[in-house]
Amino acid sequence: MVAVVGATGTGKSELGLALAERLAARGVRAEIVNGDAMQLYRGMDIGTAKLLPPERRGIPHHLLDVLDVTDEASVARYQRDARLVIEGILARGAVPLLVGGSMLYVAAVLTDFRFPGTDAEIRGRWEALHVERGTTELHLELARRDPAAAAAIGPHNARRIIRALEVIELTGEPFSVGLAARDSPWRPYRQLGLQLERAALTPRLDERVERMWRLGLIDEVRELRDRGLERGATASRAIGYAQALAQLRGDCDESAAIAETAALTRRYARRQVSWFRRDGTIEWLDALDPELAQRAEEHVLAALVAGDGAEGAP
Repeated sequence: MVAVVGATGTGKSELGLALAERLAARGVRAEIVNGDAMQLYRGMDIGTAKLLPPERRGIPHHLLDVLDVTDEASVARYQRDARLVIEGILARGAVPLLVGGSMLYVAAVLTDFRFPGTDAEIRGRWEALHVERGTTELHLELARRDPAAAAAIGPHNARRIIRALEVIELTGEPFSVGLAARDSPWRPYRQLGLQLERAALTPRLDERVERMWRLGLIDEVRELRDRGLERGATASRAIGYAQALAQLRGDCDESAAIAETAALTRRYARRQVSWFRRDGTIEWLDALDPELAQRAEEHVLAALVAGDGAEGAP
């Protein structure tokens, strides 16, 4: 199994396609598994830079467009679904390429990621505190108890912040330590990470956000709102979508919505870099290397020879 990870805007989707095509030229089939939480949602295309069917170049893609915007995304559910898909790909003798930058989602597939039970009393107490003090205060509390989890979750996802605090109190262990054991892989895997200096990445991200609006994000969000986007606990908070909803409500103008989306996108990219940099299993590649696809292919072929890629692959 091979994973392609890295910050948003570094070119993971294109590299996944290039790898699959290069492997096919060698007689090795590959299929791509989505590792981006927001690309799970039907209709959330422009704001997630989702590859549409004509852009997938005939390569099988899995776990795109599997949730309605009113559904709540769950790492546990994603882990189950992604592993079933990957087992199917392996059974067909193909190479699974897990491509995406959603940190906890990718880790949940690759490693011995465990999901502790729940405690309604503990959760209720944190939910009440959230109502009283707000998301920022709870995130600061999580940062005091588990800085790694706070960095991975970020300051805006109240549901996951509450869940992390619940798990810490329930298990007596840091949320990040109790969930992922990176020295215990689910299956042998090879991770390739795309890296880009901040000076090069930032203008890419800003242009990407402006392009989202030019391509019609507001129209996309207007349609999704009619399908219940504002009721979606997860989808409505997605970067870009929350700001477009605010623009449609008249809470801000377009320039403010774009500026806030760009700022949040840059912040999210920094969190991704910080998270992935702590993972010593990632083999880093320069996203601007003219020979990027070839270098990535060499890593994948080495993984196949070592038995890290696909069962039964040559």
